[in-house]
Amino acid sequence: MKVTIVGTGYVGLVTGACLAELGNHVLCLDVDHRKIDLLNNGGVPIYEPGLGEIIARNREAGRLEFSTDIEHGVKHGEIQFIAVGTPPDEDGSADLQYVLAAARNIGKYMTQFKVIVDKSTAPVGTADKVSVVIREEIEARNLSVQFAVVSNPEFLKEGATVDDFMCPDRIVIGHDSEVQGLRAKSLMEQLYAPFNRNHQHTLHMDVRSAEFTKYAANSMLATRISFMNELANLADRVGADIEHVRRGIGSDPRIGYSFLYSGCGYGGSCFPKDVQALIRTASEFDMPLKVLGAVEEVNDRQKTVLFDKIMHHFGGNLEGKRFAIWGLSFKPNTDDMRAATSRSLIAELTKRGASIAAYDPVALFEARRCFAQDLDSARFQRLDFARASDDALEGADGLVILTEWKEFKPPDFSKIKSLLKNALVFDGRNLYDPASMRSVGWTYYTIVRDRTQVAIAS
Repeated sequence: MKVTIVGTGYVGLVTGACLAELGNHVLCLDVDHRKIDLLNNGGVPIYEPGLGEIIARNREAGRLEFSTDIEHGVKHGEIQFIAVGTPPDEDGSADLQYVLAAARNIGKYMTQFKVIVDKSTAPVGTADKVSVVIREEIEARNLSVQFAVVSNPEFLKEGATVDDFMCPDRIVIGHDSEVQGLRAKSLMEQLYAPFNRNHQHTLHMDVRSAEFTKYAANSMLATRISFMNELANLADRVGADIEHVRRGIGSDPRIGYSFLYSGCGYGGSCFPKDVQALIRTASEFDMPLKVLGAVEEVNDRQKTVLFDKIMHHFGGNLEGKRFAIWGLSFKPNTDDMRAATSRSLIAELTKRGASIAAYDPVALFEARRCFAQDLDSARFQRLDFARASDDALEGADGLVILTEWKEFKPPDFSKIKSLLKNALVFDGRNLYDPASMRSVGWTYYTIVRDRTQVAIAS
């Protein structure tokens, strides 16, 4: 099948590459000339395990191409995926300007039936708005062209997007029951047929339910994270080990273990903006979502917990202190820095006079760009980017862990201790066993594994 993907971010690029891998002829369209030039020259603008290899293989086979030519993109695909950004507006609602601009371009150039697929995460009612602007553009040309708009939300986890796309747990397709909607359903079933050979993964529903499903899913996952973080903070007060609690409740099949890890708050592009957008949608219908409001409040507070522990340990004075930070991206296996805990923590540490040596296996380039925006020149000069984890440690007053990259999980503690000024770790991801750390003389702060937070110095 011929498919056009509008947008080459995480969702668009992964969707395009994976559909090409399945044998489709895919054109990925973007208005960013630099990004398209990079892709056409063999580069990849984002980090996702396995994505670069799939792109290279399908470009060479002629199944995947990249272009900024809008007219060519519209003419190419019978199925047109809109996979552009929907960033939060000032009031927390999703900004649909890029979605509607893409829709207008499709309407401006289409001359025959198209299926327009809303892949971008967008509020309930977006498909109706997309239909309106496409119809306006068609009528402005005095044409009568049929089309159908469907909702096909993505459920991809950054750091595992390729695996999630190729082995989906569900494929949600929202379409109407009119003639064109049923025609669109048939084409979407044909496109996704390879995923349904052994088991039916596709869920058909009306468009608005499909739009709502995406927000409901992300909000539920965010709720689990904030709930567990709040329990962790209470465990700190009552003297319980939150890891034992997690195992105890996760063994209940009605609950399960996923998204029950305590930490320093969720980040990324999806959970923060999707929670805000659903809260905003509810307020527009005069139906406040009190639970979801609390989820957002808990997450904002959770991002300060590690900083509070650092301040407490040093008696509120960080002037002249130097910290090694391992992990800058909001989660492992991605270079995504959006709403990452590292951004708020480093901002606070440098504001209090501390300097930083930061290391991340893949996010250093993106991190440098983000911190250049976040910090003024004086504070940015106190931030160094290390090429290796050991390089960040030398001469630091303590180590702060913010992302649970695999390479941080089995470290050489004796070597780390020899490089640091103090045997001191602030672990925002609870990677190590507190008792074991204490037994070899570490001062080890977590969120929260043990009521005895501070070890006896060796």
